[in-house]
Amino acid sequence: MSDNLKLPAYGGQALIEGVLMRGKNHMAASFRKPDGTIETVTETLSGIYQSAIRKIPFLRGLIMLWDSLVLGTKYLTISANMQAEEEDEKIEGTSLVLTLLISMTVFVVAFFLVPSAIGQGFEKWLGISSWWSNVIEGIIRLIFVIGYIWLVGKMDDIERVFMYHGAEHKTVNAFEGNKPLTVESVQKASIVHPRCGTSFLLTLVIISVLVFAFVGPQTVLVRLISRILLLPVIVGIAYEYIRFTSNHLDSKFVSWLMVPNLKLQSLTTRPPEDGMVEVAITAFNTMYELENGISEDSA
Repeated sequence: MSDNLKLPAYGGQALIEGVLMRGKNHMAASFRKPDGTIETVTETLSGIYQSAIRKIPFLRGLIMLWDSLVLGTKYLTISANMQAEEEDEKIEGTSLVLTLLISMTVFVVAFFLVPSAIGQGFEKWLGISSWWSNVIEGIIRLIFVIGYIWLVGKMDDIERVFMYHGAEHKTVNAFEGNKPLTVESVQKASIVHPRCGTSFLLTLVIISVLVFAFVGPQTVLVRLISRILLLPVIVGIAYEYIRFTSNHLDSKFVSWLMVPNLKLQSLTTRPPEDGMVEVAITAFNTMYELENGISEDSA
């Protein structure tokens, strides 16, 4: 989720049997362990999160990309380790680094390079213009993204992750609606959120169509390289779009624009169990206390 102009920048991500909640300076991830207890891990955000980038329009979108590819993958790995019954089943050290690198590589190859290669193939074989081949590339990328989300959503383990995603949305929505963060209250909140990462992903794909469509004729190699080099640009534009629309939902036109994004969230969110909501609330409260300097003694 992106920063909100009216409220602090609180957002999150679903994990394996857990939820991550992030603020500007701190994050907290809570997990339901196999024995039924909840364990919470916290981290002070540094590096890119505290750099000048977070205040620069279009560049600040890189933080969201970092969230997805690095921070998110890191805590997905930690959450998987929490569920591991044997020590040798855990992903640590070199294995963790390789997991991060493989995840980033697969993302770029599957959703940017492969569609680009297919689009180039259509341009060569059918003799169409580069503009049309770029449009075809974007359509293929969109099909890949939606197809991938739909396919993995059929897996039992991912189904539970999507339920935790619903718990994360409900918790943030309850907070932004000034509702008490109790399981009963949070369960009444909406399961969709305008700053959801799924919405960001759809926006990213659509903007990539527009940006790549005007790049012009290129060789296969230059075309593939341009997709990688232009990714930060597309991320920046997509971030600003999500940031703007999420803060102007009172506009009927903006609400209309957000319909596809909100509809797509039905693929990645499921109604959560009460225990999942409890985990999300624990993560949010821990993060919120760290963000606002609240200790148990002063609470």
